[in-house]
Amino acid sequence: MREKLQFYIQRIREGRLKEMRLQVRWVYAYARSYWKQMVFYTVLGMGGVLLGLVSSLISRDMVDIVTGMKTGALARTFFWMIGMSVSSIVVNQFTSYFSNKISYQVDAEIKADIFSKILVTDWESVSRYHTGDLLTRWTNDASNISSGVLSFIPTAIINVFKFAGTLLIVVRSDWTFAVFAMIGIPFSMLMSKTLLSRMKRQNIKNADMNAKMTGFNQESFSNMQTIKAFDLVRLYVDRLKELQRNYIEMELSYSKLNMMTSFLLGLIGLAVTYGCYGWGIYRVWTGAITYGTMTMFLSLTGNLTGSINSLSGLVPQLISLTTSAKRLMDIVEMPQEDYSGRTEADAFLERHRTDGIGISAEDVWYAYHNGTEVFRGASFQARPHEVIGLVGPSGEGKTTMLRLLLALLRPKRGAVFLTSGTDRMPMTPGARRLFSYVPQGNTMFSGTIAQNMRNVCPEATDEQIERALKLACAWDFVRKLPDGINTEVGERGGGFSEGQSQRLSIARALLRKTPILLLDEASSALDVATERKVLRNIMTDEYPRACVVTTHRPTVLTMCTRVYSIRGQRCTPLNPEEVDELIREF
Repeated sequence: MREKLQFYIQRIREGRLKEMRLQVRWVYAYARSYWKQMVFYTVLGMGGVLLGLVSSLISRDMVDIVTGMKTGALARTFFWMIGMSVSSIVVNQFTSYFSNKISYQVDAEIKADIFSKILVTDWESVSRYHTGDLLTRWTNDASNISSGVLSFIPTAIINVFKFAGTLLIVVRSDWTFAVFAMIGIPFSMLMSKTLLSRMKRQNIKNADMNAKMTGFNQESFSNMQTIKAFDLVRLYVDRLKELQRNYIEMELSYSKLNMMTSFLLGLIGLAVTYGCYGWGIYRVWTGAITYGTMTMFLSLTGNLTGSINSLSGLVPQLISLTTSAKRLMDIVEMPQEDYSGRTEADAFLERHRTDGIGISAEDVWYAYHNGTEVFRGASFQARPHEVIGLVGPSGEGKTTMLRLLLALLRPKRGAVFLTSGTDRMPMTPGARRLFSYVPQGNTMFSGTIAQNMRNVCPEATDEQIERALKLACAWDFVRKLPDGINTEVGERGGGFSEGQSQRLSIARALLRKTPILLLDEASSALDVATERKVLRNIMTDEYPRACVVTTHRPTVLTMCTRVYSIRGQRCTPLNPEEVDELIREF
């Protein structure tokens, strides 16, 4: 039984080591892109160490000259000491400046890369993560990677160089001091080792807790209106305090271990320092070394223990790096969307720019990741100049069908095609450029109305924006605004009613002039007359557009070319009598 337990423990350790090696390789893939910056940083650091060592030698000679134990030019040595000190300050400041400059550049580039990879990650996979968790991984973990990429290897090389250079000077001057100075090193390494397993667990807990805090804060501020309306202020303040208590308890338990370790290391450091003092006094008293040599040894002792402590500190940094790498790898190594079909989609659009493009779902089967089936053999079709209605109870799959059409979700069986007459091509993420989409809820971004419009059509003129606003029945209220299309839109459409925001969102979709328009409850906040006018404008617009509308409102159905009912995990076309009956049921 004991042998079997040891076997499983060994397998777990091997698995962890293998996982850590993969994480180190992942970090290295970023690090090798910045080897020039790392070499530059390393050379600067080693230059600073060299100046410090030379300064110690000059300082020794200065003390010996002053105490009469050595003859030499006092003034020249003094000026050399000042020159080395000034040079050291200059190099340190120069190193600090360029270290920050390179760090900012590397941080920005890595975050941009991670950001782009998150955005092209398979939507169904990435949507399982809370946005607060994604934000924490992108900010904290990406920053941890960027700082580690730049500093880990250079810091190791610089401290090895510092340790070797210091040890060489000490040994050449008096090898017995090297023994005293290195007595505390095994203890320091042993103390660091005891922290490793705790530190690994702590880093994971800390990252998870930060994600929870970020997610809680984000949701609270985003839903402030709901919190106020339901008088939930006290509840949410109490929840925040509970999260804070858990965070403080977690940090304090870890701080206790750090405190005890630091206390022991401090005692060891004091013992080594005073031991060196005593031995130095004895060696000076016996005439074995000069007073200047003793003072140099005492200063270099700090170099030896400091470089060892710095090298030991790289182990926790490595753990922190690999923890962050794992959290980012969980995201960026999920399936990526394939945008290679953009050229094919552009060619398809060019061939059918005049007659338009439709969309067809054929025998589509789809189930959520939890196993719940939504569609079993669902099919439907929308052609240019048609408005197709999708109806059905909430939760039956209307929005899911639109996501399948957009290739945000992949069907388990069946396929979605872009069609034009007998010509067709499979729907892919690269073909989304042929779609405009107005989802449920407020989708306006912070900025002006014009900026929101030009997000989807950068080259749009003011006249084109005005025409799109007219088609969406938004121009009547926009033209009355003091700044017109240059009026600022607040976060989540702040400053506009829900109905106004919906009309602005529809105008933005129409401005893009794509062959296919998807409206997911996009007119739910409009009055009946405005809703009908918007749909009539879309239908009578000369642009050959296929429009798919999900709705719960009967007024929309009377204007649809065809209506499909999502029921029994299928899309069933309704005849005029069934549509009339459905309207009466509404």
